Amino acid sequence: MTGSSAADLPAVLRTGLLDPAARAALDWQPFRPGVEAHWLHRSPDGGPAAALLRYAPGSDVPRHAHTGRETILILDGRQSDDAGTYEAGTLVVNEPGTEHKVRSDTGCTALLIWERAPRLYEGT
Repeated sequence: MTGSSAADLPAVLRTGLLDPAARAALDWQPFRPGVEAHWLHRSPDGGPAAALLRYAPGSDVPRHAHTGRETILILDGRQSDDAGTYEAGTLVVNEPGTEHKVRSDTGCTALLIWERAPRLYEGT
C-alpha cells in the first residue's frame, strides 16, 4: 500500500468533500447527458477509479453491469435505481455481477469508487 500526503490529495478532499462551494469550483467534465464528472482518480485500463458525479434534475445513467464493486456515497440530493431511492448520506454498495439504471429526479452529487469500470448497455 502506498500513502499520500495532504498535498497529494485532490483539492476537493483537502478543502472538504462535503463543502458544496468547494465542489462547485471543481473542473466538471461531461460524463453522460445531464451528468458531469470530476475525476479524483482514473486508471487508463478501466481499472480502479474514483469520481464525483453531478446529476442534473431528471437525468440518468443507462443500465449498466458492474464488473467490480462500486461504492457510492450520496453527498446531496437524491438518487434512485432499481432497488430504491437514496438520500444524502446514504452509502450504496453494488457488488460485481449486479446491474441497474441510475436516475435523479431532484439532481444530486455522489462520490463513486469503482474497482473496475462498469459496462454500459447503450440504448437503455
